[in-house]
Amino acid sequence: MSIITILGAGAMGSGLCTPLCKSGWEVRLWGTWLDDHLIDACEAGKPHPRTKVPLAKGVKLYRSDELNKALEGADVVVMSVASVGVPKITEMALEGISKGKALWLTSKGFCPNQEGKIQLLPEAIRTIARQKGVSIPPIVAIAGPVKANECAEGKPTATIFGCKDIEVSQMYAREARTDVYCIEATDDETGVEICAPMKNVYAIALGIADGLEEGTGFPHHNLKAATFNRAIKEMSLLGQALGARMETAFGLPGVGDLEVTGLSGRNKVYGVRIGRGEKAKEALAEMDRLEQTVEGVPAAGLAAKLVEQSAPHLKEELTLLKAVNEILAGTDRPVVQVISEAVLPKRP
Repeated sequence: MSIITILGAGAMGSGLCTPLCKSGWEVRLWGTWLDDHLIDACEAGKPHPRTKVPLAKGVKLYRSDELNKALEGADVVVMSVASVGVPKITEMALEGISKGKALWLTSKGFCPNQEGKIQLLPEAIRTIARQKGVSIPPIVAIAGPVKANECAEGKPTATIFGCKDIEVSQMYAREARTDVYCIEATDDETGVEICAPMKNVYAIALGIADGLEEGTGFPHHNLKAATFNRAIKEMSLLGQALGARMETAFGLPGVGDLEVTGLSGRNKVYGVRIGRGEKAKEALAEMDRLEQTVEGVPAAGLAAKLVEQSAPHLKEELTLLKAVNEILAGTDRPVVQVISEAVLPKRP
């Protein structure tokens, strides 16, 4: 039986335990120092506080001071912490990661290096390892339309594994598959890693359209559809500029993940708050108070810097990204105007 150690006991880390247990892995779930209350609930046999679903039977739990024990003998390590924590956890777990056959990555975001250059998470991890003089195994980027609670409950789910070595992504797509957790394999790591954080950014805009309906009493479905269309186009453009394939944004990592994130999730909920009239910063503060991390907020600013550094020719073309950042900064203009100008077709 292969051993897999998941770093991060939040919603996605715990949700992933279900298909991995069913596909025959020995699953270990390690919680950071921020996850003690989550581990407490799981050890007590209660539903996971984030997914509201009991942890899969047979999962071995480890607390923050048991990292080395959790990593001992692991064939695969899964990085499943918030993107802001990836550099620190990578450094802490580097020795264990280096001994494994692969590092899977469910974290979604961008990461500035010491010089301020914005990197995709796989490259940030490789940079840290290189600086420490450590060789690490292939990285498998995991994305797609996966709600953690549905994954934990064993509901039908499609996801995508992206590795630069297609044989690696195909192998793990076979080994982690169940009857209901079904995996597509790709070698477009870059495309997967662009779509993963960008869909969080654009889900805020989709939420704003829903919030406008709540605030005005009249639906804004046309605007939401135009926003969805623009978001996919911009993900594809940015991905291509950084070496990804155009079609990746039109598959599970882009269209699929944006659809499910735009239906529910923290980024969408945050957008709803703004659309119905709350100020962006006040809405974010309230969600922070509720322990509801909105990863699309930091991702939006980092994405804009990424464009300036690596794809400056797209700066004016990514109109929806620009609009979201304007709204997050606290624009005085009506948000419906800001979004409309960004997504509706220009006069020919």
